[in-house]
Amino acid sequence: MKLLNATTCSLLAGALALSVIAPVAADDDDYDYEAEYRDPDPWEPMNRVIFRFNDTLDTYALKPVAKGYDRVMPQFLNDGVTNVFNNLGEPKNLINNTLQGKFHDAGIDLARFLMNTTVGVVGVFDVATRMGLQRNDEDFGQTLGAWGVQSGPYVMLPLFGPSTVRDGSAFALEGYTVYNYADTDHVRTRNTAVGLDIVDTRAGLLSQERLIRGDKYRFIRNAWLQNREYKVKDGQVEDEF
Repeated sequence: MKLLNATTCSLLAGALALSVIAPVAADDDDYDYEAEYRDPDPWEPMNRVIFRFNDTLDTYALKPVAKGYDRVMPQFLNDGVTNVFNNLGEPKNLINNTLQGKFHDAGIDLARFLMNTTVGVVGVFDVATRMGLQRNDEDFGQTLGAWGVQSGPYVMLPLFGPSTVRDGSAFALEGYTVYNYADTDHVRTRNTAVGLDIVDTRAGLLSQERLIRGDKYRFIRNAWLQNREYKVKDGQVEDEF
């Protein structure tokens, strides 16, 4: 399932969020934002145990495979695989942008999917980006956030990595939606697609590891929380984290 793609981000998701900034100030007098962000990780001891499990799994299983994949795959093939999986995620972006009332972005998602699926040969070539249609990155967790659902405490999920109570719940629901690219009865096809997606995404994060500084757990947690808030607010954030 597309949901399983999150396995690749269980350790390095924070590295992708280095350039984002912090959550916005409170607008709701009944909700104590300051208290939430003063202690966003009340379950830290449990989360650290799960993080160590994920880290060990990545170090001895996923990362070596990703390194081998990155070494043998020509760049143009690597880009093609990434483009295909990005294209398969466009319906997800379309649905969530529609649910958030962002119909212009939803139109871009639809145009990208149709264009890349046809002219781009089932998504191998990202012709839509070359024509100025930039890809969105939406999920149901962002939709819930846009609807006013608070994130709740930070939680480290086994295999799936960083999340919150809100995003973890949305994450589970997304595995059963109609835009799940691995929704097929052919087990071998499904497993191959999921496995290739995981390895391709993990390989793309190899160069990001050198950006991690200090306590690896805290670095990833803080950057991930900033990144999520940035995405939920569509970049409209004010205060520093």
